[in-house]
Amino acid sequence: MTQHRPSLAWITGASTGIGRAVARRLAAQGWTVIASARGAEGLEKLAAETPNVVPWRLDVTDPEACARAVAGIEEAHGPIELAILNAGTHQPMGAADYDPAVAARVMGLNYQGTANSLAPVMAAMRKRGRGRIGLVASVAGYRGLPTAAAYAPSKAAVIALAESLAPELAADGVGLSVINPGFVKTPLTDRNDFPMPFLIEAEAAARHIVDGLDKGRFEIVFPWPMLAVFAIAQVLPRRWFLFLVRKGIVKR
Repeated sequence: MTQHRPSLAWITGASTGIGRAVARRLAAQGWTVIASARGAEGLEKLAAETPNVVPWRLDVTDPEACARAVAGIEEAHGPIELAILNAGTHQPMGAADYDPAVAARVMGLNYQGTANSLAPVMAAMRKRGRGRIGLVASVAGYRGLPTAAAYAPSKAAVIALAESLAPELAADGVGLSVINPGFVKTPLTDRNDFPMPFLIEAEAAARHIVDGLDKGRFEIVFPWPMLAVFAIAQVLPRRWFLFLVRKGIVKR
């Protein structure tokens, strides 16, 4: 991103929360931001409040719609230089209320929706030999945690997707980053009924994301206390980690 002047950015899940905050931050830096989400009301409000933002309705669970969106955006506005694929959802779920239909719905948006929107913009950037893509996952993708039986697997899949594609894309001239936030205050997290340590505002998350992308980092993790916690959790043997979870020492 550092080698390009602000030009055209595309953000999915842009009507609320992290996506909205990132759209506003990029627009303030001079980017033209194509803001995508399913609902028109949030997009129209964002565009009305923020110069340089263009609303573009999209359901990322529809792969054909994603392909049409990328083609239409580039025809109307020029090449997408930065794509931040942020659309996602969260549904708390554990053993007592485990529902495979809910798991499929969460995976369908968080992982498959990311894959659907990634495919056409990745192809366009590879053809041009430039661009940067950010996939929004979560620190929950590092380790499975209580009540995250739907959410954590979907974000783990996004992390694995980024790791799988990054080396090849780098050889093609395209940068790929995986963005792993901790707890961020958004309409989704406002529904949580459990403690959320190190909670930060969406505007702070947007600053971390844009700065990390500008520096070309592959892995963008924040806030730093959450990074420290999960860095330790990742290196623990699984039996130790699960023991700590059962004892309540590690919890969501």
